[in-house]
Order: sequence, then structure tokens, then C-alpha cells
Amino acid sequence: MTNVLRPFLDRWRLCAVLIAAGMLATAHAFETFGGYAPCTLCLRQREVYWTILGLGIGFMVIVRTPGGPRWREATCWVLGLLFLASCAVAIYHAGAEWKFWPGPQACASAGAKAVSAADMAAFLGGEKIRPPACDEAPWVLAGLSMAGWNAVLSLSFAGASVLAAVRERTKR
Repeated sequence: MTNVLRPFLDRWRLCAVLIAAGMLATAHAFETFGGYAPCTLCLRQREVYWTILGLGIGFMVIVRTPGGPRWREATCWVLGLLFLASCAVAIYHAGAEWKFWPGPQACASAGAKAVSAADMAAFLGGEKIRPPACDEAPWVLAGLSMAGWNAVLSLSFAGASVLAAVRERTKR
């Protein structure tokens, strides 16, 4: 293991919290500034990051209490499993976007976006308002959608969690 990784692995719970907050901020920025309303699977991916954020903060407190250091390795394993769960949801979403398998039946995200006066006028005028769909990628970079990039990043974060857990074991 290189000396460059050690500071991150020694503070992996903090890194995981910052990563989760950054991923959530990025998703909200795409929604707010990019106009990309989240679909149901987008929201499921965010739920995993909210879980990582909350547990990561709790883990940072736990390992600093009396007897808490014995939980350092376990907390890294739990964070790794959560990042793997994020990867799994993202792969499912990306697969639905690529039409490898069907997305969920309830794919429209109700209430994810504020309704404007123009939306109401369009609705009352009989125009169809189409909610975001889980099986369409509205944004693609280098051949990967947001869900695809989330899968790649989540898998790398899961790997970093494993490295941090192994590092905690060797420090004992």
C-alpha cells in the first residue's frame, strides 16, 4: 500500500461521509441546475448514500468512545457493503437504461419536482406531462450514464472500504 493512500484509509469513515455528501450534492446539482428530474431508481441510489452518510457519522462517534476502537475494522466492512449496495442499485438502473432488463413498474417519481404554473396549464390544457423514466438515460458521458458512473465509483469506494478494513486489522 502506498503512502498516498494511508491518510485516506486511516480516516475512511470521514472519507465515506464526505464521499456520500459529495455524491448527494452532485445529484442535487444535476436536478437543480441541470433540470434533470430524478426517476425512482435515481432516488433509490440517493437513499443508499443517505444511509452511508448517517451511519458514517455514527461510526465516527462510536470509534472515539471508550471501547470504540475495536469497532474500527467492522465499520469499514459495513461501509464497504453499503457501497456495494449502491453499486448494485446503480447496475440495475444502468441495465434498465440499456434495456438489458425491465425497470420497476412504478418508475415515475411522484413529487420529485416542483410543479410550475406552466406545468399546471399544460396539464389542464390536456397536454401530457411525462415524468422521468428509469429506462432512459438523460445524460451520458464517455458512454456511461449517471447510473453507470455511480456503479463504477461505488465499486471503487467499496474497494477502498476493504483496503481500510484490512489496514485496521493490520494495525492491531
